[in-house]
Amino acid sequence: MHELAVTESLLEITLRHAGEANARCVTDLYLVIGQLSSIIDDSVSFYWDIVAQNTIAEGAKLHFRRIPTQMICLVCKKTFSPNDSDFACPDCQSTKVKVIAGEEFFLESINIET
Repeated sequence: MHELAVTESLLEITLRHAGEANARCVTDLYLVIGQLSSIIDDSVSFYWDIVAQNTIAEGAKLHFRRIPTQMICLVCKKTFSPNDSDFACPDCQSTKVKVIAGEEFFLESINIET
């Protein structure tokens, strides 16, 4: 259910930037979501259709770009993409790792009509 709050925040950010640009309508939003993020694209789309009603963003198309997970081993410094069930370093098998990509969630850009 946290996608509702996230989507409401997304709308607020969109309307603020669109207002600053004197937009007549918002046509597209480009979102970046990390693979490890708990954000579900379909849920955001569902809530978007509801929260954007009667705003200049109503009907805007959402575009999702997923960022794959990248980790770095804190022991041997190997950068790697983990598989779904094993986050250990493929070189030294250490589990002392740090996520360096894959937790993102942000609005990259919007398209508007003025």
